[in-house]
Amino acid sequence: MQPLEFLKLTPKSNCGECGYAACLAFAAAVTKGGEEPGKCPYVDLKALGDDFVIAERGDGGLSGVARLLDEKDMALVAHLKSKVRAIDFSIATAALGCDWSGPETDCLHFRYLGRDVILSTEGMFVEGHALEDPRDQILLYNYVYYGGGDAGTGEWVGMESLPNSISKVRTLRVYCEERIAGHFCGREGVLRQCAEKIDAVPRKELEQSCTAALQIAVLPNLPIVLLFWDEDRDDGFPPRVKVLYDSNVLSVLDIESLVFASERMAERLVELSG
Repeated sequence: MQPLEFLKLTPKSNCGECGYAACLAFAAAVTKGGEEPGKCPYVDLKALGDDFVIAERGDGGLSGVARLLDEKDMALVAHLKSKVRAIDFSIATAALGCDWSGPETDCLHFRYLGRDVILSTEGMFVEGHALEDPRDQILLYNYVYYGGGDAGTGEWVGMESLPNSISKVRTLRVYCEERIAGHFCGREGVLRQCAEKIDAVPRKELEQSCTAALQIAVLPNLPIVLLFWDEDRDDGFPPRVKVLYDSNVLSVLDIESLVFASERMAERLVELSG
């Protein structure tokens, strides 16, 4: 049973009697983390059926869900490492836009959102520190595994124009575009300064219709154009951001990694703004 299916059995009132802040959180904890469904006094346990077995649902509630996701991510990291081991870095380095350390250490050197990365088949370091977040590791190993992709076309498109992206458009809007727009509202100068720190260059030719247009090098072959419209109080327009990708971007990264890279870009800009 999926969380949304179990949610239908709850009152959907977010009353908190189960100990969780929202019914959806409780539904996720029950179906994925092994939480006891009877903690909600309003759930008809008979409606769950005989095949709803707690032993098959993990344990630990929401913390159990997080643990399962971490385990899944680490398994994917291990899988990608095995794929990357088959790549000859000395040959792949040019297409990836990276530098190769040479045969003794056999590492790739490149920039990731304005920070220096050293990547090998055994691990990676950012600014001299081991990169521990599995999501970043997945992104960077995926980038190397994809081999650098096709040459850019110079045609910039939104996420909605990419194939199989319907389910990702809202995620991108909420966790990237709206986050940047809200945080830098009335602070165009700060946005430009922060973007410069992550290897951005202005795109003056695109600023005819927006407040700022910036091309940010998230990875060597992954530029993202960020268009920023600051709020216009006189006309009642809120701040807005639109991110654009080269039309060949899915040869550089898969759609999941692309969305994550965009989210990381937003997080980095906010972080640098203090």
